[in-house]
Amino acid sequence: MNWFEALILGIVQGITEFLPVSSSGHLQIGAALFGTNADGNMSFAIAVHAATVLSTIVVFWKIIIKLFAGLFKFQWNAETEYVAKLVVSMIPVAIAGIFFKDKVAAIFGGGLDIVGICLFVTAILLTLSYYLKPRTKNNISFIDSFIIGTAQAIAVLPGLSRSGSTIATGLLLGNKKENIAQFSFLMVLVPIIGEALLDLFKGGFADSASISSTALIVGFLSAFVSGLFACTVMINIVKRGKLVWFAIYCVIAGIVAILL
Repeated sequence: MNWFEALILGIVQGITEFLPVSSSGHLQIGAALFGTNADGNMSFAIAVHAATVLSTIVVFWKIIIKLFAGLFKFQWNAETEYVAKLVVSMIPVAIAGIFFKDKVAAIFGGGLDIVGICLFVTAILLTLSYYLKPRTKNNISFIDSFIIGTAQAIAVLPGLSRSGSTIATGLLLGNKKENIAQFSFLMVLVPIIGEALLDLFKGGFADSASISSTALIVGFLSAFVSGLFACTVMINIVKRGKLVWFAIYCVIAGIVAILL
């Protein structure tokens, strides 16, 4: 992978990590178009995922500091309750990541036909969340947190958007748009960091010879900058409730994936 391919794929990762169109699916489509193996290069995957984590922290730094300040008061308050709900949302993805991720990869593989089908499923979820209008809740409940976390766990399938699945599920449960957007982006921080650490322990940079340091740095920076942009934009889009347009895009991307 050269620096230009890393630049493009880093931008793809940064944008699609937050937009409800599946970052894993788009990385596979991009890799197929370039004839490279971005998904299989673990060092590149760790770098771009670290970049999107950093962009999330930058966007939500005030909220994150507030949550930590409330948590370390060591008493039950609004911040402690919110963190507890985030932890509950991580239970399904932790179970899936530890026990089922390799099995899912072995069963479904990484073929673009699976990516295309899962993009169609993402489109259906986004469409349902746009047209179905359940009664709105003021707060995300613990049960909602677990259900949303389950949606995130299922989104391990390539082409099934993590942000699209969690936001759509939250909206279908009746949560406010601004609440579910923030919750969706914060709940993924620990799982992504945890997965990156596990990959490092497994020798994530053992394949670093197949990609130059320049390409890694370019990929990281492009994913970080594009992630900052996409995260900010996505929050505003969710508040306006325009996710149905991404459903149309997912259908088109799904068709492209299947044709490829």
